[in-house]
Amino acid sequence: MKVILKENVERLGSVGEVVDVAAGYARNYLIPKNLAVRADEGKLHQIEHHKRVIMKREEKMNQAARNLAKRIEDFSCTIPAHAGEGDRLFGSVTAHNIADVLSAEGMEVDHKNVLLDEPIKELGVFVVPVRLDRGVETRLKVWVVKE
Repeated sequence: MKVILKENVERLGSVGEVVDVAAGYARNYLIPKNLAVRADEGKLHQIEHHKRVIMKREEKMNQAARNLAKRIEDFSCTIPAHAGEGDRLFGSVTAHNIADVLSAEGMEVDHKNVLLDEPIKELGVFVVPVRLDRGVETRLKVWVVKE
């Protein structure tokens, strides 16, 4: 079944593309979730308009993400933590902790976008990558200090 995508669908295509998918996938998932419509001549014109609107919205979101990336890059956060001998933490500093510190400073970042390979378990200075939008990634300097 040929459908026109109304939104970007991972591993399938982007807005406005005409793709051929299984009929069940289109009927049971894409069309009910308003991600796609059946492909016909009238819908193609409608989707072109919808595509322009989405592109403008994505450009605004991308610009906001670039501005936020600049603010985060210029910011360094300090997280106090309980530490024992050898500067090992009793707990750990996670992506949630870092996202909470950023939120407290007025920079709303989802913890899923803080790209920690593993939680921080020792005192020190760490550079943590933060992904804000497609193609917009920045680095945040995190100081973990003894409480």
